[in-house]
Amino acid sequence: MTFTSLRLPVPTLHGRIREELRERILSGAWQPHDRVPSESMLMAQYGVSRITVRQALGDLESARLIFKVPGKGAFVAEAKPFQELGRLQGFAEAMGERGHETFNRVLRCETVAADDTVADRLRLAPGTPVTHIRRVRYLGREPVSVDHTWLPADLGERVAREDLATRDIFLILENEGATPLGHADLALGATVADAEIAAQLGVSVGSPVLHIERLTSDREGRPIDFEHLYCRSDSFQYRLRLQRR
Repeated sequence: MTFTSLRLPVPTLHGRIREELRERILSGAWQPHDRVPSESMLMAQYGVSRITVRQALGDLESARLIFKVPGKGAFVAEAKPFQELGRLQGFAEAMGERGHETFNRVLRCETVAADDTVADRLRLAPGTPVTHIRRVRYLGREPVSVDHTWLPADLGERVAREDLATRDIFLILENEGATPLGHADLALGATVADAEIAAQLGVSVGSPVLHIERLTSDREGRPIDFEHLYCRSDSFQYRLRLQRR
């Protein structure tokens, strides 16, 4: 029997420096706004050229882990805001817990006929009237997602009467709609921003965005909220912790 040796890729010098600096940032050893060692210090520490150090720092800057101030050097960037997917929460509810300010720009709130997909998800007959709400969600002053929401008309009419610019649909459903939430099923994928989504998110056409399809049901198992979310990946994260059984 002949054994073939497996050659593992040897990391480049700038790649090794980048990963060691990245680990210090992500582990919390370096806090936001801490100054990163200067190019000269990194050159001396690793025994490499200035161009190698600049490649490593350039990669970290592209990943938004550091930012540079002309004449002062590089500094650790603030961590991306994130929402835990393991909890069934509205966007404003989750961000408010972390001290972030949010608001919504409502683009559309109207009654439409359910197409085949919406009708199937909400267990309705095709053509049944449903409420369609389209919003751009803002974190601070930056748009982070475009949300399409479809609701059965009986619930949608109640939701449409409330302040959709500042409130989460989930909380409106539970409070004004007297409809306790039960669970949500999600499907995540990657797509690219078309011209309309790019304009609403302030990104270039063709930029990668995270696509989430979410179907939320009440405690009785009735599907009540079907959504398509298109999220910027450069300024916002979704996180999920998985347990091994």
